Amino acid sequence: LDRLARSVGKQLMIDSTEIAGLMNDSAFQQKLGYTKETMPCLFIPETYQVYWDMNAEEFFERMQKEHQKFWNQERLDKANAIGMTPTEVCTLASIVEEETNNNSEKPMVAGLYINRLHTDMPLQADPTIKFALQDFGLRRITNAHLAVESPYNTYLNAGLPPGPIRIPSPIGLDAVLNYTKHNYLYMCAKEDFSGTHNFASNYAEHMKNARKYWNALNERKIFK
Repeated sequence: LDRLARSVGKQLMIDSTEIAGLMNDSAFQQKLGYTKETMPCLFIPETYQVYWDMNAEEFFERMQKEHQKFWNQERLDKANAIGMTPTEVCTLASIVEEETNNNSEKPMVAGLYINRLHTDMPLQADPTIKFALQDFGLRRITNAHLAVESPYNTYLNAGLPPGPIRIPSPIGLDAVLNYTKHNYLYMCAKEDFSGTHNFASNYAEHMKNARKYWNALNERKIFK
């Protein structure tokens, strides 16, 4: 949110501290229907035509209007069909987009996490560990990292984290709403470092994929 405030401050005649102040004000968050953790869900990344001299309140009113425009009845129905609120869709989409930059793979990843949610299996999403640690340069998650005490640790806590770990794009949100239906419960980054994943429906198959990736990390001397 602080990065967003700085970015908006550069584009409009609004002091970034004023925007950040409102975004972090609990009364203002509650007025808009959010908490500190869920506030990122308000924003739908897009290119908007605005008046450069709009004030902070007008900016947030515009963002709320664009949010409502995005969440039309069709999308609300899709969210309801998978048992999620728009905020929960946003939270899951933020994890999906941290898992993969490949747009065609995002519905697959979303389907995997939805399978886990529907079977009461922990999400065990590595990007939430990076967020919990606030260490976004980590390339290899170890058992020591998995022990971090945080509500965002999806290895220790069941279900979705308290809020998104980034502001997801419309593509990420739609990937969750239009997730691919399959029986996969596990995934591991491919050993070719293509940014895509090997998927598996059982743990034994997953471990085969994981060993290939671990060996590739070791060969490149990537230990953290």
